[in-house]
Amino acid sequence: MRVIVAEDAPLLRQGLVRLLEDLGVEVVAQVGDAQGLPELVAAHAPDAVLLDIRMPPTHTDEGVRAARAILARHPATGVLLLSQYVETSAAVEVLAREPRGFGYLLKERVADADELYGALKRVAAGQSAIDPDIVARLLARRRADSLLDGLTARELQVLALMAEGRSNEAISGRLGVSAKTLETHIRSVFTKLRLEPGLMDNRRVLAVLTYLRS
Repeated sequence: MRVIVAEDAPLLRQGLVRLLEDLGVEVVAQVGDAQGLPELVAAHAPDAVLLDIRMPPTHTDEGVRAARAILARHPATGVLLLSQYVETSAAVEVLAREPRGFGYLLKERVADADELYGALKRVAAGQSAIDPDIVARLLARRRADSLLDGLTARELQVLALMAEGRSNEAISGRLGVSAKTLETHIRSVFTKLRLEPGLMDNRRVLAVLTYLRS
């Protein structure tokens, strides 16, 4: 896997590069700001970009804007945003616009190499990878009249894990249920969220968006 690292703190950037290289990831470029990132992606064609959400010069939404530009111009490249804090509005904004190949991870997860590597692999494969704490915060903010109110506790668990970008196999293992039982739960989620079968693979993305935006 080929990755670009964009992080303004030199020590953290060097640590991320070292960690990724130890995991067998090829870091094709590393930068301290988000300016020119789409052009850098065009030049190196990485599988994914690991990007801080707050970058120079204002340290506000430079990472978000860069993520949106990369996903729009280079759909084959995934983007994994890193944040020091739970900033739910940014996650929803980017995911709502470009739901495929986007991830949002808290920096504290970087200490877990498997978590970071797994998230990068998912966004590089065109899937989503949302931090569990961010998913929990978004769930706490959902509307009282949401379609989600019709889901059972187990169905909400399934949908939350789907929002994290977990595969069916991983969800089955986490919940301790069979693949067949999980498929039943997922079908029920789609039905209750009024996602018609004709939507095919998009139903999973739409279900996650319903969950995160409610």
